[in-house]
Amino acid sequence: MPTPLKITVLLGGVSAERDVSLSSGLRIAAALREKGHEVICLDPAEGVLTRETERGLLATGVGSAPPSLAALAGMAAQSLSPTLGTLPEVTEADCVFLALHGGQGEDGTVQALLDMVGVPYTGSGHLASALAMDKHLSKVVLRAAGVATANWMMAPTDGSVLDPHEVGRHLDWPVVVKPSKQGSTVGLSIVREPEALAAAVTEAFKYDDEVMVERFVPGQELTVGILGDQVLPTIEIVPMKELYDYECKYTPGMAKEFVAELSDEVQSKLADQARKAFDALKLGGYARIDFRLDPQGQPWCLEANTLPGMTPTSLIPQAAAAAGVLFPDLCERIVNLALAKQRDR
Repeated sequence: MPTPLKITVLLGGVSAERDVSLSSGLRIAAALREKGHEVICLDPAEGVLTRETERGLLATGVGSAPPSLAALAGMAAQSLSPTLGTLPEVTEADCVFLALHGGQGEDGTVQALLDMVGVPYTGSGHLASALAMDKHLSKVVLRAAGVATANWMMAPTDGSVLDPHEVGRHLDWPVVVKPSKQGSTVGLSIVREPEALAAAVTEAFKYDDEVMVERFVPGQELTVGILGDQVLPTIEIVPMKELYDYECKYTPGMAKEFVAELSDEVQSKLADQARKAFDALKLGGYARIDFRLDPQGQPWCLEANTLPGMTPTSLIPQAAAAAGVLFPDLCERIVNLALAKQRDR
């Protein structure tokens, strides 16, 4: 049996995806303990979690809406994030498993800190994390690499109003309005009429300092997972609501998710586009690439997720299971990819 590792799971944090991160991290910790590893759960907002606290949080699960911005602001004031590089739970770990979603956990900040102290960590490096987190910049890179992505505009940041006539002329209706550096569809909405645009942009600005307006692509919602050199089976998502929103993603029964039945040609095109996106954004370890497949069979890349969810309803675990990789083995493989990356350095 391989030597057990000391693994610290970073989870929680103070982004709008805090609850999702807690659910992901606790499930990862349980899986790695099942494989025989010594695991500590560390929440930058609360510190080291006791087993009793872990059990309570597991029972709570992910709510149907993200935490309030006021509650997150209060946690941020007490966050341990500035001192993470000095904590023994981090510096003495054989590997840090990043289960943080959004915010500093996914924008490259924590990755850069761990690079500074020389601790191996899961997922992509700091540059790739920052690039993929910024939807505008990542779409520029994707398009340059030959990955199809829908046309978009950025809302003004100087307080001026985005002209609906310009939006209609460049993108047509409907459009998708979303924060440029958030995940889990936080602050996202579909806008079908010019009169609703301003309110949607205002809502998105609550969660980010940049807002993207993107052409809506009709068709199937698909996602392709990458695990090391392996492209995982494509998963199709059919939400119970029009929009695959936060509630649908994290409430059991609110979305149907299954291995997509696609022609060999479309499947090959999706796998090629996903691998191109992974490489163009310099991603590492594992990631999830989201697509819309239009009625003509053309995939359009929406975004890349460098730390995809690992909750009971998340898509990477489902794709891995379809490839015959059980969840504890998936988590251990992700750790091994991180250790291999560190050795290559």
